[in-house]
Amino acid sequence: MRTAVLAITQGGREKGEQLARSLEQADFFFCRGRLRETFARVWKESVEDRRYDALICIMATGIVVRTIGPLLHDKQTDPAVVVCDEAGRFAISLVSGHLGGANSLAEQVADILGGQAVITTASDVLGKTPLDLWIREQGFVVPDRKGLTRIMGRLVNGATIRIWSEIPLPDLPPDMEKIDDPGQADLLVTCRTDVTARGLLLHPKILVAGIGCNRDTPAREIEQALAEACAANNLALPSIARLASIDLKQDEAGLLEFARTSDYPLVFFNRDQLNCVDNVSSSAAVLKATGAKGVAEPAAILAAGNGRLLVRKMKWPNVTVAIAMPFIP
Repeated sequence: MRTAVLAITQGGREKGEQLARSLEQADFFFCRGRLRETFARVWKESVEDRRYDALICIMATGIVVRTIGPLLHDKQTDPAVVVCDEAGRFAISLVSGHLGGANSLAEQVADILGGQAVITTASDVLGKTPLDLWIREQGFVVPDRKGLTRIMGRLVNGATIRIWSEIPLPDLPPDMEKIDDPGQADLLVTCRTDVTARGLLLHPKILVAGIGCNRDTPAREIEQALAEACAANNLALPSIARLASIDLKQDEAGLLEFARTSDYPLVFFNRDQLNCVDNVSSSAAVLKATGAKGVAEPAAILAAGNGRLLVRKMKWPNVTVAIAMPFIP
């Protein structure tokens, strides 16, 4: 965790320098007389530049609350904030306790300074599963954040959360149970968007998109084609985990840009590998241009571990898309 440590008093400075030495990737800021200016700069570097994941503030909680109030936006993007008194007696998890890691950071600060971590998130206090953290650990994407807040509220109020999944799940915590009827589930783990059930959808990132494209196809065309392919087949775009294509496209600027800006790993296969995949669409034009009988379908299947083709090749003027998923026992 990349951390900014801020202090405004001499005693706080000593504790801040101690923490900065003890933590990995930590910078110390002595901001007496320029607190708001330093906070605003560090916060901007955290949210926009991702330079810092967390802030440790060695000062009164009230000062921190008043200073960061106008800066807070969303717990998905706000940095973790821990407040510590200059005597090092308490380390308070103030903002982004679960997803941002403030709870664990507060415990780490308390260990370093010999103090006590103060954690107030309901799930931790009551011994319940921190559902948002569990979901992130599984790699699931939640399209409905308000719905997740509602389910988390039920959990901390004593309910057992019922979960249905189209993929294998790890052993569940005691306050969650797997069920076979999606209509009765609170949470539904699925790559599909057309599930007609009342529960909250969680999308696992397991699908692979095979991409073929003409030379010099812009990234926006590839992005639009993939989105349209998912929408036309009731598949969740957030379930796309990686892209695949032929090795002749390793220098294709638009494809590389799309993969980079969308944070998709991109894998390539040579024509011999692609030609070994059976039961895929073939194209004389593609064979002539690349030596492979097809690109999108066999690339998707191979990148999914010889998986199952969900969407056969769909064609646009400059792009072809196919989607596959791993075989699930």
